[in-house]
Amino acid sequence: MSINVNRSVSDQFYRYKMPRLLAKVEGKGNGIKTVIVNMVDVAKALNRPPTYPTKFFGCELGAQTQFDSKNDRYIVNGSHEANKLQDMLDGFIRKFVLCPECDNPETDLHINHKKQTIGNSCKACGYRGMLDTRHKLCTFILKNPPENDSGSVKKKEKKNRKKDKENGSSGGEAGNHNDIDAPEAVDGDDDEDWAEETTEEAQRRRMEEISEHAKGLTLTDDLEKSLEERVNIFYNFVKEKRDSGAIDSADKEILAEAERLDVKAMGPLILSELLFDENIREEIKKYKRHFLRFCHNNKKAQKYLLGGFECLVKLYQTQLLPRVPIILKDLYDADLLEEDVILAWAEKVSKKYVSKELAKEIHAKAEPFVKWLKEAEEESEGSEEDGDDDNVEVVYSSSARELKMEKTKPEKSDHEEEDIDIDAI
Repeated sequence: MSINVNRSVSDQFYRYKMPRLLAKVEGKGNGIKTVIVNMVDVAKALNRPPTYPTKFFGCELGAQTQFDSKNDRYIVNGSHEANKLQDMLDGFIRKFVLCPECDNPETDLHINHKKQTIGNSCKACGYRGMLDTRHKLCTFILKNPPENDSGSVKKKEKKNRKKDKENGSSGGEAGNHNDIDAPEAVDGDDDEDWAEETTEEAQRRRMEEISEHAKGLTLTDDLEKSLEERVNIFYNFVKEKRDSGAIDSADKEILAEAERLDVKAMGPLILSELLFDENIREEIKKYKRHFLRFCHNNKKAQKYLLGGFECLVKLYQTQLLPRVPIILKDLYDADLLEEDVILAWAEKVSKKYVSKELAKEIHAKAEPFVKWLKEAEEESEGSEEDGDDDNVEVVYSSSARELKMEKTKPEKSDHEEEDIDIDAI
């Protein structure tokens, strides 16, 4: 019986199907094991090697796995029901098969041995990105790349030939990778250690030790990745928070992840892309705390925020271009942009984020606000000398679609306060 690859889709005409997983328990006592009878067919439907989902089960269950590709036998030690494994397979599909953009399973994995990363590309929508490599299966995938990744296969074959030569063999037993437990030799001592004691408590203890060790490795490994890869990890982290509905209270977590990946200054650029749209004026109020954690007393982060704003204007040019000055004022009033950062930005038109032509239009639209900012600064300096208590405030008239000056009673500006209690916002 065929079922949908993405079981969260209930459409009976969904084109991506796979066989329902069949499991058979063999042996008894300490030798009991579960054979996944149709793992080859299931894996073929997912366009993944059958070793990947089998190893995934082993990682999730804390159990040894065995592969005998000659006889199509894929085994997980212990007794496990087919329904439980089917539910677990959904987790594998979500993490390692479905495209994060379009949810289609038409994806390929690509291994970069030098950087120890796993790329993911979708033939359906053209998405290209990086997998989160924190799951233990990723270590196995890096050591056992998929056959469709020709570059990885060639490197692996070259490595195997070199090993065979060192062992004095040109293709005999040393070159045979189809024996049962072959991946254990690749994995090193991990699986051999597990064979010493197979009680549930021992397995749980070892999994906890591995998890703690993996956390430390993840910190180090991620920092060794390129800036682009680290930004992609941060982007996916924020996107997951947004899509799961947890974004509102995740400001501290988001900052911590940016600091962990050493991309804090670039944070506002990513946040702008994921949290702002044509309704940016309301969203500035909603996500003020999130942006303040990055922008407060951080001029580099504020420059990236301006870059993100330019990108947003490009996406929603009709709606946002006429409103450039008032949006800049909103960002200024929210303490996300400081005066000197805005003035420095206004001095030079850059094509770093948008075309030179659009950048010029944005700067031209911003000119009334920039002019007011300069005049307000000069008047403020003059007021200090003359003792004039009047202050100037910029007001946006929705009917006139332009900025105008008004005299107001003096109030203590937020910008005069040295510290902002972000948590109190």
